Amino acid sequence: MKTRTLPLNQKLEKNTIDIIEFYDEATEDYKFWSNDFNMHFGYYKLFKTNIFKRDTMLNEMNNQVMKRLKINSKKHRLVDLGCGMGATMRYALTHFKNLIAYGVTLSEFQLKHGNELLEGKNGIIIKENYNNTSFQSNTFDSAIAIESFCHSGHDKKSIQEAYRILKPNGRLVIADALLKKEVSQLYPGSKYAYKQLCNHWSLDKLEQIDNYKQELEDLGFQNIRIEDISFRVAPSVFHVPFAIIGFTLKKLWKTKSLKRESLHNLKGSFYALLSGLHIKSFGYYLISATK
Repeated sequence: MKTRTLPLNQKLEKNTIDIIEFYDEATEDYKFWSNDFNMHFGYYKLFKTNIFKRDTMLNEMNNQVMKRLKINSKKHRLVDLGCGMGATMRYALTHFKNLIAYGVTLSEFQLKHGNELLEGKNGIIIKENYNNTSFQSNTFDSAIAIESFCHSGHDKKSIQEAYRILKPNGRLVIADALLKKEVSQLYPGSKYAYKQLCNHWSLDKLEQIDNYKQELEDLGFQNIRIEDISFRVAPSVFHVPFAIIGFTLKKLWKTKSLKRESLHNLKGSFYALLSGLHIKSFGYYLISATK
C-alpha cells in the first residue's frame, strides 16, 4: 500500500500550524528551562558563566549574538526573527540604550505575554511570519535568528527576507544547529535522532552547513563567518536530562498529567541531546554576515 504524501505547499502549511500549536501550548513550560524565558541553548565561557547555573549560559548566548552585530552608539533598529517571548530583545534593550527592537512570532501566547514582559521598554513583538513580513525593505540595522530558522527547515525564504529588510551594510546573525552531512549520508543512529528531533520539535528539516553558506552567498551576503560553537553549547545541552526529570516530576505533582505539547517538547529536548552526541553529523553554529 502506498503512503499518501502531502503536496509541498500543504506540507509547509501543516508544519506552520504545528509550530503555532506547539508554541502556544508549550511556551509556558520554558519557564522551567529559563527564568528569563530564553528559548534556546547556552554559550559556556570560562570565568564568566557558571556551568551549574543554566541562565548564565543562556544569556551569554544572547551576549555572543549581540557582539557579532557590532552595534555602535548611533540609533539602531534590531529585528528578532522568531523571537519567542522576547528574552533576547530584553537582553539587548538592557545593554544598548540606543536600540529599538522588534520581534516576530506566529504564537498568540508569545505575542501577548512577550509584550507584557517588554512593557516600558523600547521594543514590541508583532504576529507575522518571518519568511514574509510586512516591513519595508532596508528597514533594520541588524537581524537575529536564534534557533528559529530551523522551524522553516532553514528555508532560503528566511534569509532572503532577512536580506530584504536589512539596510545596506546591515548585519545578520544566526545561532542554530545544522547538519555537517547530507541526510542521505547520516549513519543510522544519527538519522534516527535527526528524524525524531524534527518530529517532536516541529522542524521541517535542518540544512547542511555548506549548502547554507552557499545560499547566503547567492543572495548577496558578504563577510560570511561561520563558527562551530558546539563545544561551547554542550554544557547547556547536558542540562537537558536533569531539566526533563525535574520538569516532569513537577508537572505530574501539580496536574497529574502532561500536555501533548509538553511531551513533544520533552522528547524533542532528549533527541537534541542525542543528536549533539553525534558530533560528526550535527553542529551548532554562529553565523554572521553583512548585506
